[in-house]
Amino acid sequence: MGKIISTTQVENAKQLIKKSTDKIVIVQAQDDAFNRKILEYGKFQILLSPEAGNRRNKLRQIDSGLNHVLTKIAAKNKVAIGIDFKDIRKLDKNAKANRLSRIAQNIKILRKSNTMIAVLNSTSKETSRSFLLSLGASTKQTKKAVMFFN
Repeated sequence: MGKIISTTQVENAKQLIKKSTDKIVIVQAQDDAFNRKILEYGKFQILLSPEAGNRRNKLRQIDSGLNHVLTKIAAKNKVAIGIDFKDIRKLDKNAKANRLSRIAQNIKILRKSNTMIAVLNSTSKETSRSFLLSLGASTKQTKKAVMFFN
């Protein structure tokens, strides 16, 4: 699949990306400032799970970790936004429902900016496509999605 870089320091992440010899470099999303700086750097392939973490929903808005500015930067630098099936399966019911609602919101934002989606640790291509379709992805998005199986 590729190397997953999960550090909270932007400069450290940049160094690890430069040193990596893997074909696919995956960066684990952190806070909003980290995500913005690492997407602007852009010399990697996948930003994994920006919806994860300690995010707080506001009264009329879901904090999903992405906005239109970040998705346009990702599209410009050809960085896909990753969804990790294995991570979602581990969650309890309430946390899973919150995570899936954030992913659904991200998919809508990604569709507008024409940013790629990557699905990691899925069981099959059909499972991944039906998952994306059920969360509101267009058929064009599901066909262009990059999928990695465990």
